[in-house]
Amino acid sequence: MSATLDEAVKALNERLGGAGFDGSAKFDIEGEGAIVIDGSGAHISDDDTDVTLSASVDTFRAILGGEQNATAAFMMGKLRVEGDMGMAMKLAGVLA
Repeated sequence: MSATLDEAVKALNERLGGAGFDGSAKFDIEGEGAIVIDGSGAHISDDDTDVTLSASVDTFRAILGGEQNATAAFMMGKLRVEGDMGMAMKLAGVLA
């Protein structure tokens, strides 16, 4: 497992505050792997989800660290979204 993924899972679970996510979303981080957020929280997985967000490690870290807005990253082409756009918008609330 990658240290980047481990740190991200911890940070995402802290943001979720012990609650799960209503739906499922996957972060596909180039060269690192994937993290799924679902009803059980965030965990390292490559399962199928309602929406998949793909980004470079640097973009993902910037979004998670609050230095990059996820919507702005999408508009600039730094974040790609495949699947349910409504679910992606729900996820933006977790990342804010």
